[in-house]
Amino acid sequence: MSPEYAIEGRFSEKSDVFSFGVLLLEIVSGKRNNLFWYKEMSLSLLGYAFKLWNENNIISFIDPAIAVTCFLGEIQKCIQVGLLCVQESVHERPTISTVISMLRSEITNLPHPKQPGFTYTQKSKNVESSSKETHQSSSKYFVSLTCLSAR
Repeated sequence: MSPEYAIEGRFSEKSDVFSFGVLLLEIVSGKRNNLFWYKEMSLSLLGYAFKLWNENNIISFIDPAIAVTCFLGEIQKCIQVGLLCVQESVHERPTISTVISMLRSEITNLPHPKQPGFTYTQKSKNVESSSKETHQSSSKYFVSLTCLSAR
């Protein structure tokens, strides 16, 4: 769910771009965003990908099942496009047509991704006895819900 929808209830084409970016990063990493938790820094999958991107260590983000040397350039491009799609600011995300052009290599000079939305996570206090942990996504924003009813 995009930050602008989660916080303000606004939905647009850029919300779909955010979701596509999350899906792209999940495919490349082989991990689900809602179950991922990097405990050393409480990072979400998006935050962890961004951290590794900034450290030039994105190879360790890639699922070993797809880390074939001859495709590493294409996989790294997918990660970069995914990170561009999940940028926190809706205005900095590309449109879906631009994303397609990037993936088809019609646009070759890709910008450096900026901070993704929903970078941090925290463990839920509910820990099941079978050692499975439930994770809860969070961000630096707060959400309030108001229910309106007629008089």
